[in-house]
Amino acid sequence: MAGITWGQAFISLGAIISMTAVLLVFQLGQPRIFFSMSRDGLLPEWFRSVHPRYRTPHVTTIVTGVVVAIASSILGRDEAYDLTNIGTLFAFLIVCLGVLALRIKEPARPRPFRAPLVWLVAPLGAAGCLYVMRGLPTAAWVRFGVWLVIGIVLYFGYGFRHSRRQGRPGSA
Repeated sequence: MAGITWGQAFISLGAIISMTAVLLVFQLGQPRIFFSMSRDGLLPEWFRSVHPRYRTPHVTTIVTGVVVAIASSILGRDEAYDLTNIGTLFAFLIVCLGVLALRIKEPARPRPFRAPLVWLVAPLGAAGCLYVMRGLPTAAWVRFGVWLVIGIVLYFGYGFRHSRRQGRPGSA
């Protein structure tokens, strides 16, 4: 809009690099989250399968790649960005609230990472996430709600009964 063409190219390059980096981190992080959830009994045992040579969670990496490939071929660019944003913001919101909950529930728990002014920073972080989430389109909220319901059904259908954290009978 300002007529600075070199600035447009610079910003576009930065956007491409940052989106690629974020999506790569998501693609590498999600299989490890599934791996940890499986170790805790929240997902079936095959999710914790580790490649014999590379020692990486290869099964969940492949599953994640297939799901992302299918989703990216079905969803439009804006829909994918909105879902990524709302999911990430919701995760950060839960972390902010979880930090406070653990401070109340388990005040003596060892904390190798310290947060200064946690009673100020965590609520401000949660409020910031909610504020940004409010600006997302209605379609993102609907899709997020559907995924959230699917996740809750999976948790109560499988994870709750098999959780090692709950000390349930029959949990591995």
